[in-house]
Amino acid sequence: MDYINENKNRNTTHKNIFLTFIVLFAFWVLLSAHFDALHLGSGIISSAIVAYMSHDLMFTGGNNRLTKAIRFVAYIPWLLYQIVIANIDVAKRILTPDMPIDPLVVTFKSYLKSDISRTVLANSITLTPGTVTIDIKDNVFYIHAISKSLADDLLEGTMERKVAHIFMED
Repeated sequence: MDYINENKNRNTTHKNIFLTFIVLFAFWVLLSAHFDALHLGSGIISSAIVAYMSHDLMFTGGNNRLTKAIRFVAYIPWLLYQIVIANIDVAKRILTPDMPIDPLVVTFKSYLKSDISRTVLANSITLTPGTVTIDIKDNVFYIHAISKSLADDLLEGTMERKVAHIFMED
């Protein structure tokens, strides 16, 4: 019986590596927009190496993969909107003669459970201009913000709730 389970796990792992490779290579082609042998070959090699090393990050949580993928895709437009709004806010602060910048470091304890959800939250915070994730220790996020209003917006928790929803941790 152990042989059957071991073989099933091995097949699942191979399938996850292959699916991760397909996603990464498609993203590579989309971003590079070059279709010559050098670029496609580099994309295949790079995607294969990264897929082999990180397939378990993309496919965790068993049968909920499709739901998580759909939720993540739905999260991207919201995140892009937040990035645009934050860019406008930072530009206004820089262009205002008195430059209303009051940098501070804030901390908050996250209820997110998985490493991937915490990583997505940390990267989302850092991608949003005006805030940078400095560190995460024992589920406590340390965030640098250029103003109290940006820090307050972050501490309100909307981004964390949206990330928790993606990974079904809400």
